[in-house]
Amino acid sequence: MLKKIILFTLLFNASISFAQQNTVTGSVTNKELIESVTINLFDTYGNKLIKSVFCEGNGSFVFNNIINGTYFIKIQSINFNSFTTDSFKIQNADINFLPITLTTNTKNLAEVTVANKKLFVERKIDRVVINPDALIANTAVTALEVLEKSPGVLVDVNGNISLNGRQGVQIFVDDKPLNLSSADAANYLKTITASNVDVVELMVTPPAKYDAAGTAGIINIKLKKIKQKGFVGIINTGYGQGTYLRSNNSLSFNYRINKFNFSSNVSHNQNNSFQDLTINRFYFTPTGSPTSTFKQNTYFAKFQRSTSAKIGVDFYATNKSTFGFSVSGFNNPFIVNTSNNALVLDNNNNVSSKVNAFNPSTKHWKNINLNINYNYKLDKKGSEVLFSADLIEFELQSNQTLTNNIFDANNTFISSSTLQSSLPATIKISTSKIDITKILSSNIKLETGAKASFVQSKNNANFYDDISGVLTPNYVFSNNFNYKENINAAYLTLSKDFNKLSAQLGVRLENTKIDAIQYGNPTVKDSSFTLQYTNLFPTVFLQYQFDSIQKHQLIFSASRRIQRPNYQDMNPFTYPIDRYTFYGGNPFLQPTFSYNIELSHVYKNWLTTTLECGYAKNLIQETNEQRNGIYYSRPGNFGKQISYGISVNAAFKVSKWWNLQVYSEYKNLGYESLIYNQLLNDNKFYWYIGPNNQFNINKNLTAELNASYQSSILVAQFTTIPVAQSSIGFAQKILKGKGTIKLNLSDIFYSNQPGGDINNIENSKANWKSILDSRVVSIGFNYRFNKGKTLQARKISASDEEKGRVKQG
Repeated sequence: MLKKIILFTLLFNASISFAQQNTVTGSVTNKELIESVTINLFDTYGNKLIKSVFCEGNGSFVFNNIINGTYFIKIQSINFNSFTTDSFKIQNADINFLPITLTTNTKNLAEVTVANKKLFVERKIDRVVINPDALIANTAVTALEVLEKSPGVLVDVNGNISLNGRQGVQIFVDDKPLNLSSADAANYLKTITASNVDVVELMVTPPAKYDAAGTAGIINIKLKKIKQKGFVGIINTGYGQGTYLRSNNSLSFNYRINKFNFSSNVSHNQNNSFQDLTINRFYFTPTGSPTSTFKQNTYFAKFQRSTSAKIGVDFYATNKSTFGFSVSGFNNPFIVNTSNNALVLDNNNNVSSKVNAFNPSTKHWKNINLNINYNYKLDKKGSEVLFSADLIEFELQSNQTLTNNIFDANNTFISSSTLQSSLPATIKISTSKIDITKILSSNIKLETGAKASFVQSKNNANFYDDISGVLTPNYVFSNNFNYKENINAAYLTLSKDFNKLSAQLGVRLENTKIDAIQYGNPTVKDSSFTLQYTNLFPTVFLQYQFDSIQKHQLIFSASRRIQRPNYQDMNPFTYPIDRYTFYGGNPFLQPTFSYNIELSHVYKNWLTTTLECGYAKNLIQETNEQRNGIYYSRPGNFGKQISYGISVNAAFKVSKWWNLQVYSEYKNLGYESLIYNQLLNDNKFYWYIGPNNQFNINKNLTAELNASYQSSILVAQFTTIPVAQSSIGFAQKILKGKGTIKLNLSDIFYSNQPGGDINNIENSKANWKSILDSRVVSIGFNYRFNKGKTLQARKISASDEEKGRVKQG
């Protein structure tokens, strides 16, 4: 299949008749705005944008490889009036314009600045872009909390991240996957301060150059990069106080001298919080008669600290060649003190026993990442070759003690048990990839590349029964699981702009090989399994502009994607979370395959309406089973999931001082599957709305009022209750605009408290309710000191999907 696609592409390219290529040059004399001016070349027929460029340091600009035709140029810059040339014709000859001088815009500069301020949500052909700095509510928070505020993104109490109501999201940071499970990726994102996040890209249908992993799509978090010559630094510090404190602090600098560019970032954060969880489980006979009830309240006190650092150097060897190297890592100690009280009631609702449990645990998570990259520019049209390689290692040490004390209904002590555990784990990842971009003409681009990744995961679980201080190995829970994975991939993408239609067709081929072994112990035999499969993943993007001023646009996308199981989720052993709840892996997990389609209409770039539908087969989700009064939670495959719905994103300028952006979605999630002999065949609509109000009080002071509401949502065996939240914030510029102080209060009415029901469990039903440390007052300070010229950030990337499927102990 891939050979046919490549052959078709070569024949298609061979059929293209290349016209005479010409050059258009000119210059802008306003030296003070060189860094912000944009030069746009339009085709006079249809007013179609052909190409955009930026000025060089001396104010000059150039359009290369322009075919014969009739054009005009439009020059734009903040605080200056735009400049439009007369139409000019190119006929086998270059065009050189006389120097151009822009005039100052007489409008109030404060109004101009407001008008050009980035929106919180922006729509592009293949992704939705979130600008965290647009919200004051992102003061002194983490990258995870930025995602919680992003439209279409849901983060549950366990840190599981979903996009458009569907789990199976692949999390990337700077175009590199985290290789962590969804919940553990959430813990990692708590170590990244929001002030270091540039944009968040939400991609339901990522281009073929991205790994096919992520049935619901990709969330790509791009960190800020300093783009100026000389020495530039940014200081961010923030403090938040709920029941527990949070603190997020970072320092970044960049130094460009001659052919070298040095960059560094260091951060130290504290994220302390609590969860007060109440669980009710009801047991009955097959005929529906009550047999017993279990009521449990658990309090989690969480104390997380993180220190991370990154240093990189780029060497600009020639105008075409650039070498890069970076090393980064983090050190994250994490303490969770868990205490719970449980009641066991008989069929008459009388207390039969009581359980008091205490489970202190410590985790120490470390990481190091080495990256080398090389970029070679093939020509001045934008063709290039990018090579990148990563060596990544995660190391986790987890220790915990689970003590259970059992009493009768009269509080008479019956028995006590203590289980200790040591859970070391290491994950080593090596990846290398090459990406080639070739500009075939002014409106045709070809992209191709290949990638190889190797993953080795080692997980030991050492459990001991503590009897009067004497530790005895517990072979029921102890295990040793090793996992190896190799993925090889290649892709091809062809993009072409027609008169009003833009098309991007891509295909990705991936081969996966897995070898895993579960070493036995004196009571359990060894076991192993091997899997290998090869799959093709096509992607299609189409954009149609009905008119030259982009009043109406249609955007269509479709793709096939895969979600592989997390490494540790295939470990077959089971271990206790508490006396009545166990968690286990599933060596029989199959990968999920999904098909996603979206159709969007964009009106005047301020109103976007999107219709979408998706189908997933063998959906990987958490399953729940009860046996003899004990709940077992493990990942499993649901037969199929069908989703469809509509979303609307709109930005209004209510007045010159009030801007309103609203995102809303109304979608249906449906599931069909047989889970532990229980038929799940259900679907449910949910509604989400999130308005964001921004008020410009004066040139330096702004205010913000945000809110969101989500109705009940069906997620496999879980049905959640409605939740809502609101926040208010203020931002004041100081120090001649180089510094900003922000103040924010989140979850004003303390209404963002999740809960729900657990369904389709044999002879049982359950519900839960959580109280979270969600009402927080935060203050943040940002200061930037710089001297130099703005440069274009160089893209570097290496590791792919792998960093998104690691799971902490």
